[in-house]
Amino acid sequence: MFLDTVLTRNPELVETATALHRSGAIPPDTYVMDLDTIEANAQLLAAEAERLGLTLWFVAKQFGRNPELVRAIARHIPKFAAIDAPEARILHAAGARAGNLGHLAQIPTRSLEEMLAWRPEAVTVYDVANAEAVSRAAQRLGSVQHLLVRLQGAPGTVHPGQEGGVPPERLDGFAERVERLPGVRIAGVTAFPCVRCDPDTGEPEPTANLPSALAARDRLAARGHHGLKLSAPGASSVAALPLLARHGATHAEPGHALTGTTPLHAAGHRSERPGYVYVSEVAHTLADGRPAVHGGGFYPRARINDALLPRSGARLAVHDAPAENIDYYRLLEAPATPGDAELGDTAVFAFRTQVFVTRSNVAVVAGLSSGRPRLHGLYSALGRALD
Repeated sequence: MFLDTVLTRNPELVETATALHRSGAIPPDTYVMDLDTIEANAQLLAAEAERLGLTLWFVAKQFGRNPELVRAIARHIPKFAAIDAPEARILHAAGARAGNLGHLAQIPTRSLEEMLAWRPEAVTVYDVANAEAVSRAAQRLGSVQHLLVRLQGAPGTVHPGQEGGVPPERLDGFAERVERLPGVRIAGVTAFPCVRCDPDTGEPEPTANLPSALAARDRLAARGHHGLKLSAPGASSVAALPLLARHGATHAEPGHALTGTTPLHAAGHRSERPGYVYVSEVAHTLADGRPAVHGGGFYPRARINDALLPRSGARLAVHDAPAENIDYYRLLEAPATPGDAELGDTAVFAFRTQVFVTRSNVAVVAGLSSGRPRLHGLYSALGRALD
């Protein structure tokens, strides 16, 4: 999906990742992250958001909640949106500040006091019961917590496993009950996804959730709530931020834009540069000549097209694999010349991923921008430093 883009816009990353694997510094099933590029992308996003009057909360799940990358991003985007409680703890420990907690996954009730003590800018709630739980925890802490109302997504926009939220037609009833709770205040609305990329042009466009969220904010304002936030996540990038500003959003939540891997980036030149590649190696060859590479990081929705084998320069198509199967290996097409793919050969891929749901390693490389690349560290897919 992104191999041509990274070879054109960040070839040094491919060269460095290949050298690290050949030397044995990194194993197969490793995402190699370009620290300099990812920080530069964060700086671009922060500057555009400031120009437009938007506030950003960065998302870290796609690059494995890596603490080195978190610290680099937080120098430009200080606050995060954590998608679950384990991620929130890692980002908080790395020194970033809590922006939005509870979206996409609600904060477990027994973790509320711990996380509300960090004084997050907002907590997203999906229903009255969660608002009541936040209210009780905030009262015990003697604080008032701002809430974002998560709206139920419009039909056809919600990914399986992400269901929930307040139906728009029940917003007034929800608000009436929450307005009576001590320790909390309705501070805005959110929905997901609010922006998607047109499959033909790659351009950002609003989903039905964005006008729904705008209407919900207007209804809350009519009830007397002031200064309401509207966080509109989904494909948040330099190219998409003007669209959000035009539609009245106040917050965006960049994730894949930080690594230059939104669908917009696959469709053409964008401000953000690609910031990672995936490295594997040839594990064995089938009797029909097809090489199998080690798996572990082949995200089912990645839309992988081909692999580069740098030793021979071969570009081999990647065979599809059912999402329900474990990716012990991934098959490539048989090369035209058998010697183009040999046991142990490095294989480099560039595709859209969510590292936190893989079993991969994450290698952080710095110094590419100055021509002096060095491996900073090797981590698990959940941000734990490895020996």
